[in-house]
Amino acid sequence: MLHGYLPSLLEGTLVTLGVGLVSLAIASGLGLIGAVAKLSRTPWVRSVADGYTTLIRGVPDLVLMLLIFFGGKWAIDKLSGALGWGPADLSPFTAGCLTLGLIFGAYLTETFRGALLAIPPGQREAGLAYGMSPIDVAWRITFPQMIRFALPGFTNNWLVLVKSTALVSVIGLTDMMHRAGSAAGSTQDPFAFYAAAGAIYLAITSVSLLGLKALERRVSIGVRRAA
Repeated sequence: MLHGYLPSLLEGTLVTLGVGLVSLAIASGLGLIGAVAKLSRTPWVRSVADGYTTLIRGVPDLVLMLLIFFGGKWAIDKLSGALGWGPADLSPFTAGCLTLGLIFGAYLTETFRGALLAIPPGQREAGLAYGMSPIDVAWRITFPQMIRFALPGFTNNWLVLVKSTALVSVIGLTDMMHRAGSAAGSTQDPFAFYAAAGAIYLAITSVSLLGLKALERRVSIGVRRAA
């Protein structure tokens, strides 16, 4: 099957999943920080968050990937040389995860901000009036409801992120697309390998969609839906 390249494609799939999950963790952290910053009462904090989302959403993903990879390698090399640490490098895996994390952190900032705004402010005020600390209010009242409101947008961003992991192949990471391209060149059968890569991406996104839909139903238990 696939001229014996199926194990190589599956190994690349694990790399793709690793990039996707690490990038999602980075994006989720940046998204939460960005959402809180955009809702801050401090003008300069809001300005920084607005600048981040505007910049990231306005520059093509591929351009950011190349800028961070080559610019990061240059910056790390200069810094390590100045500090006397010897040669240093930025791996394609790290650069890819950072880039995708930054990109989707901007999109998740808006997702989480919308979810926070959907929570009635009276609930937080009631928690504080009851004697709960701000941390307890966030953990017990705000965060659980934010998850429910954010899940549809979060799901969409994850599905797009999985497909965007294909970009890491351009900086030399041996992910699924990189291996599919190498196999296609070796066997002169590009259709079979790119079709197989597309099928694997479809399988990943389909399983992810089923899991996240189940989570959405779980966090929506007891919520009355409008007719």
